[in-house]
Order: sequence, then C-alpha cells, then structure tokens
Amino acid sequence: MIRETSAGDGSPLRWFKSSYSDSSNSNECVEVATTLGTVHVRDSKNVEGTQLRFAPDTWVRFVPYVSEG
Repeated sequence: MIRETSAGDGSPLRWFKSSYSDSSNSNECVEVATTLGTVHVRDSKNVEGTQLRFAPDTWVRFVPYVSEG
C-alpha cells in the first residue's frame, strides 16, 4: 500500500509498508518514505500522528539494530 503526504516542502511523500508486514495484523507495522536527504517513518495505524525523520546514514545504522529483536 502506498499513501502520499507532504514532505513539508510541498513535495509529496510516497509511503511504503515493509514486505515483511503481516497483513493479518496491521497493528504492528511502520511505513517509510524517502526523500533526497531524509528517511521518514510513521506508525501505519496512526498516519496523521508523529513522524520520525532520520538522516540516511543514521537509518542505515538503525535498521540492523531494530531487526535483531
């Protein structure tokens, strides 16, 4: 599923759910959108809620950490 919202500068964001998301339990998923200098992350069940923003190099270091769980 892809949803579009603004990056804050007027350009649209294209949100993607992980291919590992379990469609039978949509309460445990995040969505990610990328722009040139930022990786945007949000809770898929609260798309209007808070978004996290990471620098691409920070995101690259973060993903292996959270995927260990």
